[in-house]
Amino acid sequence: MPSSHSVLAFALASLLLILIPGPSVLFVIGRSLSLGRRGGLLSVVGNELGALVLVGAVAFGVGSVVAESILLFSAVKLVGGVYLVYLGVQAIRHRRVAVEQSDEPRCREGSSWRVLRQGFVVGVTNPKTVVFFVAVLPQFVDGRASDVPLQMMVLGAVFTAIALVCDGTWALVAGTARHWFARSPRRLAAVRATGGGMMIGLGGTLVLAGNKV
Repeated sequence: MPSSHSVLAFALASLLLILIPGPSVLFVIGRSLSLGRRGGLLSVVGNELGALVLVGAVAFGVGSVVAESILLFSAVKLVGGVYLVYLGVQAIRHRRVAVEQSDEPRCREGSSWRVLRQGFVVGVTNPKTVVFFVAVLPQFVDGRASDVPLQMMVLGAVFTAIALVCDGTWALVAGTARHWFARSPRRLAAVRATGGGMMIGLGGTLVLAGNKV
């Protein structure tokens, strides 16, 4: 197990990183604007579950292989970017669907697992998270101990817990603001399109960025 000092130091480093608006925040805001608070929160949960998978991959050495291989890293980056663009296009295409209804009931009627799954795919294909875990996580681990993978898993769980709270707050804020726009079908369609545009821009940036993001 990592020492309490390592956990606190890593938690502080994680908090400082997470508080700086980045791709995850843009993704959460875009989803919340398109789907509402419930959809945004489900996207956050799925995203962090995907991050936990990356923690496990880094803990057992797979993450390092991906980060060091230009081909594998580019493949992960491309899949994640294209998927974000796809989600953005879908949000824009369906921006006028059921605008007169609340998104909360719609999200409960069979689409919750789909939204959760979409968030998971985005989280598990986030190359920036891979790089962060590969470059930063080992610095807070006692490499002389016999439980290095366990230490990494614990620290990774701390990171995802902090990200869950912070990104969840963004989802609530964006989703709440969206409810004001929901008073007008035209404004709601516009804000959905804005959320989709944010995801398309984020996905395009990810695809076109250099190999080491």
